[in-house]
Amino acid sequence: MTQYLPPNLLALFAPRDPLNYLPPLDRPQHYRTLPYTGVAQFLGEFEDPKDTPVVAKVESRDERRERRNKERQEQAAYKLEQDLAMWDPHDNPNATSDPFNTLFVARIDYDTTEAKLRREFETYGPIRTVRIVHDKRNGRPRGYAFIEYEHDRDMHTAYKHAEGKKIDGRRVLVDAERARTIKNWRPRRLGGGLGSTRRGPPEQNARSGRDRSRDRDRDRDRSARRSRSRGGGRDRDRDRDRDRDRNRDRDRNRDRDRDRDRRDHHRGRNADRHGRSRSRDRRNGDPTPSLDY
Repeated sequence: MTQYLPPNLLALFAPRDPLNYLPPLDRPQHYRTLPYTGVAQFLGEFEDPKDTPVVAKVESRDERRERRNKERQEQAAYKLEQDLAMWDPHDNPNATSDPFNTLFVARIDYDTTEAKLRREFETYGPIRTVRIVHDKRNGRPRGYAFIEYEHDRDMHTAYKHAEGKKIDGRRVLVDAERARTIKNWRPRRLGGGLGSTRRGPPEQNARSGRDRSRDRDRDRDRSARRSRSRGGGRDRDRDRDRDRDRNRDRDRNRDRDRDRDRRDHHRGRNADRHGRSRSRDRRNGDPTPSLDY
């Protein structure tokens, strides 16, 4: 069939021309490669290692972050040592007179006044002084205060019952004054305080016993509310079913009353029809009444 194709298509199937044959090159017999001599003759071209400049080390991002963190930690440790050397709780002119009658109140709202604290804590006993601690640099309140009672029993009563008391929308934390009553006691800003709750990440922080007891109370209250909510849901379902049954009975009674009224109505119409037919029969002289069904 290819013989019938036009010439332009037959040219596509035509074989190429054969390659021209060329004789191989004559290789001389005296041709040899050069022997390997190494680089010993070029060592003089290299520079002396003593003259090589020192390569400047570039600090990476992680190394820079680690260096800055280390510098901050060193500065904080130095400042902590200075503050600890200057701290003397017995030489504080703003402290209360009797440390054993003094109650420590923390987590106070910054807008809470001393008069407000006095009104809230006078329920446990007469108060001698109320001291809210302020920042020495800017004069702003720091969120905690010291309340001195006239009697130590009132302080112990407030210590037992004032924990978690809400004042100005915040739940306060109460404790006894420990700076002047416990030896070698240090506040939280100097690395002391109750427990190790500010070491670093949450997995390294240790919770104090008060926080754990508060968490247990919160979990107990949450479980009680959950159980009450479940019981309330069952009560609501029971009340809903009772209302549904009551409505169903009311509808059934209404239908039954409607059917009774309908039957009574039909009976009344039949009785009237029967009475009219009997009176008609009596007028006609027929003693037997006609039954009209």
